[in-house]
Amino acid sequence: MRKKQFKAESKKLLDMMINSIYTHKEIFLRELISNASDAIDKRYYRSLQTDTEGLARDDYKILISVDKDARLLTIEDNGCGMTEQELETNLGTIAKSGSLDFKTDNDTKTDVEIIGQFGVGFYSAFMVSDEVTVKTRTAESEQGFEWVSNGADGYTVAECDKESVGTVITLHIKEDTEEESYSEFLQQYRIESLVKKYSDYIRYPIIMDVETRKLKEGTEDEYESVIEPKQLNSMVPLWRKNKNEITDEEYKDFYMDKFHDYTAPLHIIHSKTEGQVSYDALIFIPEKAPWDYYTKDFEKGLQLYSNGVMIMEKCADLLPDYFSFVKGLVDSADLSLNISREVLQHDYQLKLIAKNIEKKIKSELSKMLKTDRDKYVKFFEAFGSQIKLGVYADFGRHADELKDLLMFYSSSEKKLVTLSEYVGRMKEEQTSIMYACGETRDKIDMLPQVDACKERGYEVLYLTEGIDEFAIKMLRTYAEKDFVNVCADNVDLGTDEEKESIKQENESSKDMLDYMKLALSGAVESVRFTNKLKNHPVCLTSEGEVSVEMEKVLNSIPNEEKVHAHIILEINSDHPVAAKLKELYENDKDKLTDYTKILYSAARLIGGMTVENPTELSNLICSLMI
Repeated sequence: MRKKQFKAESKKLLDMMINSIYTHKEIFLRELISNASDAIDKRYYRSLQTDTEGLARDDYKILISVDKDARLLTIEDNGCGMTEQELETNLGTIAKSGSLDFKTDNDTKTDVEIIGQFGVGFYSAFMVSDEVTVKTRTAESEQGFEWVSNGADGYTVAECDKESVGTVITLHIKEDTEEESYSEFLQQYRIESLVKKYSDYIRYPIIMDVETRKLKEGTEDEYESVIEPKQLNSMVPLWRKNKNEITDEEYKDFYMDKFHDYTAPLHIIHSKTEGQVSYDALIFIPEKAPWDYYTKDFEKGLQLYSNGVMIMEKCADLLPDYFSFVKGLVDSADLSLNISREVLQHDYQLKLIAKNIEKKIKSELSKMLKTDRDKYVKFFEAFGSQIKLGVYADFGRHADELKDLLMFYSSSEKKLVTLSEYVGRMKEEQTSIMYACGETRDKIDMLPQVDACKERGYEVLYLTEGIDEFAIKMLRTYAEKDFVNVCADNVDLGTDEEKESIKQENESSKDMLDYMKLALSGAVESVRFTNKLKNHPVCLTSEGEVSVEMEKVLNSIPNEEKVHAHIILEINSDHPVAAKLKELYENDKDKLTDYTKILYSAARLIGGMTVENPTELSNLICSLMI
């Protein structure tokens, strides 16, 4: 028996196959099981053509066994087997795919799904083993053949005894080293987990003898270890069943088990798409955000399957960031996989699937908003921040697509409302959508500017999240209505007469107001009187694009450069404090300085801002009490 060299170029090529193509060593089991499934499919297909195989559909299976002491892992199938020539051709030539040839030469039936196409998956076995033995026999021959290889040095082929049709692949698992551990692939739990992870939906039973503890017969409390065969895979993917055959409980159990959530999904999207690219999708919207959702460790993405075999655990390209909370999977036979079956060769298919999924998720959310308001509110309370981020991100590229999914708390409705609902209730003379920002709804509700709007019957949207105003500014308009921050300096709800009156008041008090501005040492852009504060004495407004709330958000981000809003101190011209200030300007400018600082600090507190010098404020207040 002479050792033969691989027909592909050299040892270097096989070394590349073993060490470079696959990202994770554990992939080898997926590849060998997929090969076994292909072999069974071929035999089953031939039985449909000739009706001579003598096996029923349920007779086909894949067997896995482990011998820890001998460090052997065996994968056995009762598929088509190989002739001596096929061993030479398929295993002696790297990148020669018998499965691809079979698909090319045969118009396979719907019930036959050949997985392999590159002819390199078998060689992944050398990532974890230092010797691979293949014993095989076809139905047309009584003679079996054995293929043995230690890797790049070559292989041998010889006759052997084999009673049954099919193939047995035995891997001698490498010894552990300081850098790598291989013994895990001889552990029962590890094999079970890998089958569940990658090959759960292989269409034939994957059987393994496992050790379990059972109550001894005739005893009440004595247990014994028993070796019993156990099917490791589910075989039929839930997503390939008809929706009317699946119960809510089955969907729930699948989701909780597959995606490790302890609560049932809020919404389920199960769809089958045929066209330029055909695929099944089973998508879940969780009820709550996972604990790590807003951390850098969170990874978005859907599981990607090809013919029921998992290719990627988290395919990020299938989801836009604003739908990153979605969990689920996509299964397509049309994907152009690369040689390792871990990533895609061409991305146009994936882009097409991703585009369809994005549209489907948005459509389902829009439908939920219209038909199940309470459910949508629950969704938005959990993931609304992500939708707002989607509006703001990429310079507002997705703003038009997402704007109708937005909700904000309403001053008049006392609940979350959509922008469409707000516009539909606007007063006839109202030209803008009004909003205010703050840490909480209660704090916003107490703002003097909000009070003035409510007195005139205007509805105000309360923006309590840091992203809110950024998203609003990115939208710019909704239904041709501008967004206006009621705390901006250019908001004036008064009549023309009231506007003229306050203009004259500020002009006549210009010297005093300039003095007060100087007393605040550049903390404000200006000080002025206003007539829009009802019974409140003072407030802060901002001019320009950066509001007070935006300043707080931007400065909370670690950055050496701080952002400053252009702040204006506004004083109620009708409040008794206005007359007091005028009196002090005439008689006691030092005390006017103290009053100005107190009013400014009070206005900062009302606006939800910190007081820059609390010690000074305390001393000023105490001096007035003496």
